[in-house]
Amino acid sequence: MYYNTEDFSIYYEKFGNKEKTILILPGWGDTRKTFYNIINYFKEDYTIYIFDYPGFGNSIFPSNNLTIYDYANLVRNFMTDNKINNPIIIAHSFGGRIATLLTGYYKEKIDKLIMIDAASIKPRKKPLQFLKEKLYKLLKKLSYLLPKAKRENYLQRLIKKFGSTDYKSIPKTMQITFKNIVNEDLIYYLKSIESETLLLWGKRDDATPLKDGIKMKKLIKDSAIIVFPEGSHFSYLDYPILTNKIIKEFIK
Repeated sequence: MYYNTEDFSIYYEKFGNKEKTILILPGWGDTRKTFYNIINYFKEDYTIYIFDYPGFGNSIFPSNNLTIYDYANLVRNFMTDNKINNPIIIAHSFGGRIATLLTGYYKEKIDKLIMIDAASIKPRKKPLQFLKEKLYKLLKKLSYLLPKAKRENYLQRLIKKFGSTDYKSIPKTMQITFKNIVNEDLIYYLKSIESETLLLWGKRDDATPLKDGIKMKKLIKDSAIIVFPEGSHFSYLDYPILTNKIIKEFIK
């Protein structure tokens, strides 16, 4: 099914038809497919919604650049138009950014919030990363000394050498959007989250390190954290059965 609003055409799937709703917010570049284990476990007792973000899965990226607030407002409009009231939200990685804005900034009424390896805190750059970024910006400026015919190839070589894995894996049309998102620090909204929150984290997460989860636990008033000792950034896939059981106990 597709949800159309403004410049967006978003593919989504709906499972179950119960009174209580679960809304799943995947990570960046991820799609609904990695959540079928969770969906199949809960669809008999809940109505579940999950969709592909613009530019991923079956959803087309719009003609303009986006910010994290655009993504949050897209979700808010989706909730309104589908009459989703007081849902349970399960958010992974990038989905945690959206959930943080929904609850901490826009004050949407959320029953309970499950954040899995969430990316709500802007990472501090290490000295080597800082120097690497400075060098990239300097070399980028030098591109204007090249003939126009060679400039684009030079810039693409710089991106290949200096860009992150996520940055290099997305189309050029989404690169500014990616920068907008990762440069937005949402830590100030965490302390405004009023929903009861469960944080699930992989101890071996190298994308959103465990220290971020511990900091979020301190900032979110009504929260608890459970750490999976061998879990990666996709801890819900590393511990599928345990994840479902923990979530079930938390939301019942």
